[in-house]
Amino acid sequence: MSIIINLLIFILVLGVIVFVHEFGHFIWAKICGVYVYEFAIGMGPKLFSKKGKETEYTLRAIPIGGFCQMAGEDLDDDDLKKVPKDKRLQSKSCFQRFLIMFFGAGNNFIFAILLLFMIALIWGGATMNPVISEVEANYPAAKAGIEKKDTILKINGHNIKTSDDITLYLAIADPTKSSKIEVEKDNGVTKIYNVKPKKIKVNEEESYKYGIGIEQKKTRGFVNAITYTYKKTCSIFKQMAVTVGYLFTGGIRLSQLSGPVGIYSVVGEQSRAGLVNILYLVAFLSINVGFINLIPLPAFDGGHILFIVIEKIKGSPVNPETENKIHTIGLFLLMLLMVFITFNDILKLF
Repeated sequence: MSIIINLLIFILVLGVIVFVHEFGHFIWAKICGVYVYEFAIGMGPKLFSKKGKETEYTLRAIPIGGFCQMAGEDLDDDDLKKVPKDKRLQSKSCFQRFLIMFFGAGNNFIFAILLLFMIALIWGGATMNPVISEVEANYPAAKAGIEKKDTILKINGHNIKTSDDITLYLAIADPTKSSKIEVEKDNGVTKIYNVKPKKIKVNEEESYKYGIGIEQKKTRGFVNAITYTYKKTCSIFKQMAVTVGYLFTGGIRLSQLSGPVGIYSVVGEQSRAGLVNILYLVAFLSINVGFINLIPLPAFDGGHILFIVIEKIKGSPVNPETENKIHTIGLFLLMLLMVFITFNDILKLF
């Protein structure tokens, strides 16, 4: 029964995030006068379809992804269906096309910020101060001399501003080597410790542990909710930027990334922890989806925006057929990457 519930929550979580993203494209396409053939949630065969005045609204069988099919993305289709040229995407100004492409991700960001604010307002938000609240005996941090109430200032040269920074920079540190942790003591004295995490086994899985707990004091009220939302949003963006940067430089391997199967596992864990954890996961994933989509690579929204920038710089549009071919190749490579990541996710389950 729990598998079915987790699956339903997983479908709902992904469905909401995809809907928010694609609705951003859809609403701005409509505002800018672009003909929209189909607004779809999911991929594969159609389960449900309703034809509006212009757009077909569909729910598809595979609850992963979705799309907003606009005139201008397939030139042959546009000619076949006799869509007026002034209603095609490429006929719109650079600024209008930028708005259409950006507000998929933009909607994800707005949605996540509203969710985080709601969480902080109803359940309270953490202070996110980089203060150590617990040091476990017989673990590396305690043995090195780190103490309760120490404020972490730097990890391996990276400035630490929030508790999330601690998690981030310890996660990307090489666990086989010592991390340089600079702290400010309760009396104001600054000290640097070299701490190598201890390898442990939990449920037959190996992991590394420093043996510290981070302060998570709850704050309530409207102003504190705004403060928490701002800090947490900036923190998630920073995590994404650092992660993507390390991915391109080789600091993080492709095998460490998670796809739908990995997300399903996380959804299962968070659902057992309660509604607030699921809502936070939705906000976190929504920012992730938005951020990734703005990377300037073919098939991503950022790739479309890149072509708009190129057009602006060279003073004339890129050949639509050439651009569409590049995005098609990019989409094919993206599908291969998703297959690879999903395969790795499945292997991690066994």
